[in-house]
Amino acid sequence: MPGPVASRLAPAKINLTLHVTGRRADGYHLLDSLVVFAELGDLVSVHDAPGLSLSLTGPQAPVLVPEADNLVLRAARMMGARDVALTLDKRLPVASGMGGGSSDAAATVKLLVARGAAMPGTAQAMDLGADLPVCLAAPQPSRMRGLGEVVDPVPMVPPLWLLLVNPGQGLSTPAVFKALENRSNPSMPDPLPRWADAASLCDWLTAQRNDLEAPAQRLMPAVSDVLAQLATQPGCLLARMTGSGATCFGVFTDPRRARAAEQALARPGWFVAVTRSEGSVS
Repeated sequence: MPGPVASRLAPAKINLTLHVTGRRADGYHLLDSLVVFAELGDLVSVHDAPGLSLSLTGPQAPVLVPEADNLVLRAARMMGARDVALTLDKRLPVASGMGGGSSDAAATVKLLVARGAAMPGTAQAMDLGADLPVCLAAPQPSRMRGLGEVVDPVPMVPPLWLLLVNPGQGLSTPAVFKALENRSNPSMPDPLPRWADAASLCDWLTAQRNDLEAPAQRLMPAVSDVLAQLATQPGCLLARMTGSGATCFGVFTDPRRARAAEQALARPGWFVAVTRSEGSVS
């Protein structure tokens, strides 16, 4: 008989900032990003079963195929997993800038560590993608630097009410980076300030950037439409794109206004969801 099922949330990764600070000779970009994690995400489950398998469920499952290079399976193989059946309940849009695949892989790693496997080192985690180290730090708000391998916890980040909006289209991360005109931009200040509340954080964020927002808008004008509609909603403190897009987010003063904006922005084919980000542990 199969053993008990263990499950873990793979939270949506939200880049409050994403500064592209340089590009190495090998073509990889250097980043400086303030990252928070939402209470909304995919769900990864594991139970005992012969071999190694992956099943897909959830509203976004039809977009995926459980092929050999799926990040959940790659993470399981990296961990040396045997005789386990994995299930990915896919709730977040694919190729949406919310680190879904990386967060799924990080949740898989944590589930297997709980079953006795050793936690991989940073270099090994980076083999699965630049977002793996920061996703392994979830749900703690973090600053991600370098190629993604330098991750530091950030104190005094308040929880945020967020409205996530994706126009129902995926954006290719390599294509967005290719369309980036300036690849050497200023980093965030060091050290980062401490914020008393969401309003003070958003005031500070208005002077920061997502350097991939402009190229994403050129490649997909719908991103501009989403940002414009978010910015005009009552109670929206900040409207910005996360990651390489196309998902955008609005930070709202309270859940009531976030839910009113959710109703106002609902469109056929769009992903629109209210959630809250996790605040700092200290």
